[in-house]
Amino acid sequence: MRQVTREIVDAFYNRVTRTIGNSSTDGKTLFLHGNAIAEWREDGLYITNARWFSVTTKERLNGLEGVSIFQKNGAWFLNGNPWDGSWIKIS
Repeated sequence: MRQVTREIVDAFYNRVTRTIGNSSTDGKTLFLHGNAIAEWREDGLYITNARWFSVTTKERLNGLEGVSIFQKNGAWFLNGNPWDGSWIKIS
């Protein structure tokens, strides 16, 4: 895991505002290039790839607990299941 991912995810989990390069968080939402890719809701943590099937998006999301994304033949898989990148509850 890249250092920027570790640091921005730590800030997100600690609910503090932080910006590192192309990633930022207000403590409630995690952003990549200004696009929300993870957020805390009343009932837990939700993620999306914001329609960006990029290596960086995958890297940031994989930094979150309970998230394991891999790609096979161009398709993304979340925790072993096909995933289209739409919002989904993780925990």
